[in-house]
Order: sequence, then structure tokens, then C-alpha cells
Amino acid sequence: MEQVARLLAQVGLLEADPGRVAALKGSADREGPWMEGEGCRIYRRSLRVREGTLYFIASNGSSKHLYALGGSVPRGLEGPAISTGRLRMLRAELSTGNAAALHELFPYTAPVSLRDRTTTIGCGDRLGLATPGHLRALAGRQAAPVLAQQSVRELTLTQRSFPGVVADASFLVFQEGYEGGYGADGDHLKNLRDIDSALDAGMPMITLDLTEVMSPEPAAWTPARVDQAFASLAEELKAVTSARYEGKRFELEGTSVEIGATEARRCALMYGRAVEFAAEVDRHLRTRRGAAYDLEISIDETTAPTLPAHHLYIASELQRRGVAVTSMAPRFVGEFQKGIDYIGDLRAFEEQFKVHCAISRSRGGYKVSIHSGSDKFSVYPAIGRHTGMRLHLKTAGTSWLEAVRVAARLDPGLFRRILAAAVDGFAEASRLYHVAADPARVPAPQSIPDAGLEACLEEPNARQVLHIAYGRLLGDPGMRSEIYRFLAEHEEEHYTAVERHIGRHVRLLGVPEVTRFP
Repeated sequence: MEQVARLLAQVGLLEADPGRVAALKGSADREGPWMEGEGCRIYRRSLRVREGTLYFIASNGSSKHLYALGGSVPRGLEGPAISTGRLRMLRAELSTGNAAALHELFPYTAPVSLRDRTTTIGCGDRLGLATPGHLRALAGRQAAPVLAQQSVRELTLTQRSFPGVVADASFLVFQEGYEGGYGADGDHLKNLRDIDSALDAGMPMITLDLTEVMSPEPAAWTPARVDQAFASLAEELKAVTSARYEGKRFELEGTSVEIGATEARRCALMYGRAVEFAAEVDRHLRTRRGAAYDLEISIDETTAPTLPAHHLYIASELQRRGVAVTSMAPRFVGEFQKGIDYIGDLRAFEEQFKVHCAISRSRGGYKVSIHSGSDKFSVYPAIGRHTGMRLHLKTAGTSWLEAVRVAARLDPGLFRRILAAAVDGFAEASRLYHVAADPARVPAPQSIPDAGLEACLEEPNARQVLHIAYGRLLGDPGMRSEIYRFLAEHEEEHYTAVERHIGRHVRLLGVPEVTRFP
């Protein structure tokens, strides 16, 4: 703390002068994101005065803390304190408890519902370090970030927790001085227990994965078997299905979706229980958070694309039950595999995607959500065009790959160890993710010259092998600490790589720039 106090004295911040603070914050773009000296650094954009107390983030090169300097120690924050003349300075760990206190002090650091934001970008961050890069990629664009986005599977593999994910995002939001509002997403949750864990951590967005309450088997049944099974359903569901869907044609923006009698009954069998569960979850969210939540319905974890008739049935039934759907993720034609571009017929994708967008507009105007959406550069222009930018794009692991890219550039030895471990663990990791990579086609790490290491991030086999390897790598204590140490030493390079990569997504989608008035 004494080092930080000396640096504060050097830059004239031992008094919480709002004018001086504003000047130092404003110089971040010109003079760099931090002030450095005495073996530590203070992040310029984090400087903030509240009720006469100066708050900021500082680092000693290996760890960061939140500092508060004022006439007394602020309530809520916990940590050691020292006297600096007539003032007291407190150093707070970047913990979940102190994150809650930070939310009270500076409400903009807490995640919020983005229900009313037109374009949202899910910025999955498996390391909890990439938020500044994500924020910079979206700066000046009409899109809101969902910075804390993790599934239970990802939490298990990365040894994190929902409260920890929210805390990591909160402190980095403060570090960047970002006040535009951000979301937090409990991703691919399937039961109320996990949903409550995310809600308890302050996550306003729940992505409800209906896989376990959908019944895919009727998709392959004969009409006779469909009719036989349909006869055993509840009388209300049968009556609604017959009256609203059997033999009906729905006109949607110059196209039509027809649901024959057999297909309507098939939908009731496949999705009736799932729709009821979604309605139960919606009621639960409303009880817990009023209207301040975002419910995404995920129907993409299936073996076959979502037929427009099925999407229309699900959306109509959710609307009939009054479910507040913020976004919905169908499974689209073609392949949306992890970490690589779209695989499939672009024309076929666009033709069916237009229908999915028309369905969403006709059933409440929820956002169309693109899962496994990172790096699908060839389809982004069509996605932006046909959604009218009313969309949610999920990018889960691509910021992890940008961290690996920085290692390829700056620490060839570390990158080679990462690649070797990724290939070695591929068989286990590929059981959890849908990828087409062949690890046998990844060159032996020691055979790749230093100048060729970064090219591995562009080759689909190596890219997917690295993409899904994060669990094995972060589960190894030695490798985990080495990766975090490296990124602490090269954080600006990491932020820049993430900013550049996510920025490419945003530009190809066509996200408009923020309108500026003179």
C-alpha cells in the first residue's frame, strides 16, 4: 500500500480533487490506460470520487486491488487500511463480498436487465480477464454487452462460480470506467436449482435450455403413431392444438408457414412439456426479479435444425401463456461449430433464417439468438440484415483463443505447452463439444517454427482443438497459474487482441455506430 501511496503523491492524487481526477481519466487514450511507478500501476479510467473519497484499481504486476482513499474507511469494503497523512487508505481484495459493496457504491458496476436493448452481444469470458477488450470492441456501437456469461459446465471446467464470474466482470467494468450497463447470463441452465444459483449471484439473464424437457422422438414417428400418442395428452392441450394449429396457414411478411394436422400434433408431443416448464420458469423469474430479467429460450441443442413450423408453434404457445421471452435460439440449418466459420449452404441458411426472423417479429418481437455464434463471419451480414439488428449473439470461447494467440506471439514455449496439452486432451474434451477437428492433423508443437505458431489459430483443426481445451488446461494448477501470470504481464496485448477480434464480429454484423450530435 505504501507503494501505491507514493505513486498517488507523485501524480497529485493524495487529495480527492475531482478536477484532477477528471483530467487523469481523460488522458487514458492519449497517455495510456495506467499511471506507473514505484513498482505498481494505477488504472486511469478507474479513478472515481464519491462523497470525498477517491476510489481506483491498482496493480503490483501480479495482483489487483480496489483502493479507497479518504477521511474514513468506507463501509462495506473489507481489507487492511493505513494512514497517509490525515487520510486513510483501504485496500480491498477483488472478492465477491467486495463486489457486492462496489455495486452499492457504484450501481453501474452491477449487471442489469437488457430486455429493452435492441442488440446484445454475449461475451463469454472463461478466464474472467477479457472484459476491457470486450468493452472496447463495442465502444461507439449501438450494442450492449453481456459480460458475465457462463454455463454450469464452464464453471465446473474453469473452477469458477456464478458469484465469482459476476465479481470479475464488475471490477473490470470499474477498471474501464464503463457506465453503459451490461448483462450477466446464467447460460444453458436446465433446472430451478441452477437458475436460483445464478439469480442469487445477481445474474439478470437466464438462458433456459429446454433439452431435457423436450421429447425429440416424435420427430421420427409415423402419422399413426403420432395420432395414437396425441390421444393420451391432456384435453386442454389437445383442444388448443386442434383449434389453433391443425391445418392452419400463417402468413408472415411475404412468406407462409403451414402446419398440417399431423405436424401440429407432433409439435404438441415434442414441445408441450417444454413450454409448460418455460412458463413455470418465467413465473419464478418474475417472482424473484419483477420485470428486471431477460429470459432466453434455447431450443438449439438438438440433432436436427428447428423447422419453421416448430419454431412458430413454440413461440405461439409461449406468447399464449404470457411468457416474457427476451430472445430465442433455434437451431439453424448448416453447422455452427465451435470457433470456426459457418459450414453449409449460405443461400439455404439465409432463406430459412429470414423465416425465423419473421416468426420472432410476429410473436412479440423477441431477439433472435445465435448460439455458438463466434467466428461465423460468412453469415454475419445476413444475420444483421434480416434481424434488423434485433438480435443476441453468443460468443463463448473465442476470447480464450485470443489469450492463446497472445501466447503464440509473445511466449512460444508456453504456447507449445498449451497446444501439446490440448491435443493430448482432445478425446476427453470432444465428448462435451460438437466439433469436427482431427487432432492428427495438428502439427507437433516442436515442429512449428516460432514465426508459424500464430498461424495455428487460423487452421480449423488446431483452432478447434485449442478452443475446447480450456478445461484441461485450467484444471492443471501449474498450467493455470502460468497462463494467468503470463496474461497479467501482457494484459494490454490481451485486451487489444480481444478488441480486434470481437470488433470484427461487430462490424460484419453491421452494428450501427452511436449517433453523435454536435
